[in-house]
This record gives sequence, structure tokens and C-alpha cells, in this order.
Amino acid sequence: MKRILVVGEVNVDLVFRDCSAFPQPGKEVLAEDFVLAPGSSSMICAMGLARLGNPVAFVGKVGGDQWGDYCLAALRDAGVDTNGIRCDTTLRTGVTASLSTAQDRALVTFAGAIDALHAEDVSDACLQAADHLHVSSYYLQRSLRLGCSGLFARARRHGLTISLDPGFDPEERWGDDLIDTLKRVDLFLPNDLELRGITGRTSVAEGLLALANGHTRTVVKRGRQGSATLDGERLIDMPAYSVASVDSTGAGDSFDAGFIHAWLRQQPPIDCLRWGSACGSLSTRGIGGTSCQADSAEALALIEANP
Repeated sequence: MKRILVVGEVNVDLVFRDCSAFPQPGKEVLAEDFVLAPGSSSMICAMGLARLGNPVAFVGKVGGDQWGDYCLAALRDAGVDTNGIRCDTTLRTGVTASLSTAQDRALVTFAGAIDALHAEDVSDACLQAADHLHVSSYYLQRSLRLGCSGLFARARRHGLTISLDPGFDPEERWGDDLIDTLKRVDLFLPNDLELRGITGRTSVAEGLLALANGHTRTVVKRGRQGSATLDGERLIDMPAYSVASVDSTGAGDSFDAGFIHAWLRQQPPIDCLRWGSACGSLSTRGIGGTSCQADSAEALALIEANP
């Protein structure tokens, strides 16, 4: 099995499910349920990869507080190697509040230690001990973003393959630096809103073509509309699997885990989409991004039941 190194942010999610509406200034809304859960795109993807049976190590930073202790315990319980996570007592661990209605969800994040991670914090020894590097939340991790291209160059010199999930840009500037960085990336995993922001194209196919560089495979996640990637210039479109969904928090990160899991086993693109879709869909069965992540048997069963 390929050894996977996840470099990224660590924070907790406060998930408010089935809100009667999104809050407005001066008003209060009620939620049907609440849960405290492991959060951050990087954590959810790492735990999803471990749940599928992959050896996973994590490099990140937490604050010296109860949230940091909680996140470290959750990662260890999931089987993730946390030796690369540093605790900085001068910082506070990040927190995200996730509010969902029947139609959509909204996030509010306190970055905390998320901004403190730099590319230089990833040692060559960590890279040498891995076969694949994954980074999530490119835009949210502003300090890591500055050195991301150099980190990827080092990873490639050590023979690693690389995947990147950009996440949403809170400033909605998107920037041109990502395009150059993608030249060193094997898998790029935006959702449709992020693809539109990065490329300025409203069509999924046109957005994918705009990022085609002869090396990077871009896979766009489209929620209930499924996922898509290019085979040459031909669009491969995979519908989403239907499950009894409770909460969509982190579904895209579990999709990443499923797609990477299949891709590292040299599965064809359509099968990688199936694995991504299965893992993303099954993760919505419970509240929070990690409570109902699929193992490999569950994902394969859903795939085989929907040929």
C-alpha cells in the first residue's frame, strides 16, 4: 500500500444541523441537532483515507488547548500517525461552525493555528517516509500557500505523487499562483464553485479544459449532481449515489479520500470517480464529516450495487 502524508489544517467542527433558517443580524434561529466533531478538510480526508485501510501520517499544528487535544485524540483513534503534528502553546486551535438547512450549509471559521503552518515545517524525513502527498485548503492556509509550490517541488524530488484540494477562497480573489503550482500536482480536486472561481468558466467542461496542462488530472465535485473529469477532451460524468443523507459536512473531503484511494491503486478514472462518489455519499449518513465515513467494504458494496 502507498504511504500517504497529509499536510494541513487541524480544527474542530461545531455542527448545527437542520437550522430553521440561516441567522440574520438581530435574530435567532433554532437547530434540530448539534454535534462536536473532528473538522478541517485535511483531518476529514486523512481520517477517510485511514478508514479505507491506507497508512496515513499527518503534519500540522494545534494550539495548547482542549480543542487541540481533542483533534489529536480523534486522529490517533482513526489510526493516523500524528508524530508530525506540533502543539504551540502560544496559539489556539481553529474552530469551524457549520450551519445547515434543508437546502444548503454555511461555515464560519476561526483560523487559529491554521495560519501557523509553513512549508518549512514539513521535513525531508517526512517526505522520504511517504509515497503520496495530499494538501487541502490551499486558500485557507495562507502561510502554507506561500511555500506550497516549493513544497511540491521537494516532494517530487523525493518521488511522491501529489494531490491538492483548493477549498474555497474566503476573499474570492483566487489568484494566479495556483496555476503555476498545479504544474507539480497530479490530482486537483475542486468543487464546481471553486472551479468556476479559479477559471472564470461557468461550464464544468470548459473549466476542466481551462486547467488542462498535460499533467494534472482535475476532478470536479458537484454535490448531488455527481462528479466529473476529462478523458482527453471527453467529459466523464459520474452521478452521485443515493443514500439516506443526514448531514453533508465534509462530504467533498471524503470524496477526495475515496478517489485518492482508488487512484493510488491505478484504477481507471471512471472507477476512481465511483470510489469518490461512494465515500462522499456514505459520509453523509451521520452528523459531522467523520462519524459515518465508509470503510473499503462499504464503499465497494455501494459501487457494486449500482453498476
